[in-house]
Amino acid sequence: MKTDIHTLENGLQVILVDTEAFPSATILLLMGAGSRYETRTNNGIAHFFEHMAFKGSKKYPNSFMLSSIIDGIGGEFNAFTAKDYTGYYVKAPTKYFDTVVSVIADMVQYPLLKESEIAREKGVIIQEINMYEDTPQRQVFRLYENLLYPNSPLGMDVIGSSKTVSQCKRRNFLDYIADLYYPNNAVLIVAGGLSNNIKDYLQRIEDKFGSWKKGNSRDFEKVSETQNKPHTLLRYKKSEQAHLCIGYRTFSRFDQRRYALGVLSAILGKGMSSRLFREVREKRGLAYSIGTYNEHYHEVGNMLTYAGVSTDENIVQQTIEVIQKEYNKIKKNGPHDEELKRAKELLKGRLVLSMEDTYNVASFYGRQLLLEKEMRSLDAIISKIDAVKKDDVINVAQEVFDDKNLNLAVVGPFKNDKTLLR
Repeated sequence: MKTDIHTLENGLQVILVDTEAFPSATILLLMGAGSRYETRTNNGIAHFFEHMAFKGSKKYPNSFMLSSIIDGIGGEFNAFTAKDYTGYYVKAPTKYFDTVVSVIADMVQYPLLKESEIAREKGVIIQEINMYEDTPQRQVFRLYENLLYPNSPLGMDVIGSSKTVSQCKRRNFLDYIADLYYPNNAVLIVAGGLSNNIKDYLQRIEDKFGSWKKGNSRDFEKVSETQNKPHTLLRYKKSEQAHLCIGYRTFSRFDQRRYALGVLSAILGKGMSSRLFREVREKRGLAYSIGTYNEHYHEVGNMLTYAGVSTDENIVQQTIEVIQKEYNKIKKNGPHDEELKRAKELLKGRLVLSMEDTYNVASFYGRQLLLEKEMRSLDAIISKIDAVKKDDVINVAQEVFDDKNLNLAVVGPFKNDKTLLR
């Protein structure tokens, strides 16, 4: 896998990854723009604009033209919005590269933002909000970060609310674009079977993106964390299952301890051989779905274990107690040698397997360069995982698993959160 990085005169960083595989590629544009750049009044604008980019541009004036062009070349076309970045991508045969780059470039640089389309899309997004409200398994993850970052845009929902979406006007989009949509706040990644024609691809990118004017992007509001006792947040919902996220504050994406934390999380809740899968599901039958996850941002991070369990309060409490018991056991005694080795191999293996998909390759390199301002190879990441020792895992567990930093979010048919966390 050959990787080249170039920077256009306007500041757009371009990563070209030749996977030396099939003549197809993912073209992914990542913008340093997401919901953490928003305010309480325009919450959801990043996600809303992502939708509007598909509703017509200068060269492709309506959504049907955009979609029919990509469908007509057998491509996959989509976008997504996260808290600190937004992405637009197409997967297609490389022989249609010019078409794909033209579409993405025009969508982002010259969106029409018609008033009629904005009004119509409000209804679409409000239904998307309603869909997520009816999906408690997804809702509880959002609730967990609402709990951790209550006074920060980082704690706001990416999609916004029905109120903020309804109030959004064309002027809001124009202001948002003027704040963040600049080539020097973006990374364009092309990953696939490029046949070593790097200079040719770079010239074609320059033709479509070279006139994009650079600017000064607005920064986001930094989080200042303080917690001196456990916190809980309950969302009442009549349902057949209770959904919970329980965990702790951790480290930023720049902290080297994140590799030991990743191994710790794998030991606890990744894979069918993990401690929590065995203890919660296999031995006690308390949950069907259970897993441990990490999230890292610019200045903060968090770890959580998710479980979907019975709505019986005793079962919820038992599940929480089993999870906490496993947290404390590894904090005290650390991992066994065999499970340490197994966890590291799991992380490395899944990372390697993910590279079979050109979208994952593009995302792997692009997010590093956009968010961390540097790019590490796959081998470099694997070396970091390999270097994690038993003592590293114990030290991280002892630092993270502090009772005063415990956080619990629950979605289910409960009206009193005090009975859930003893």
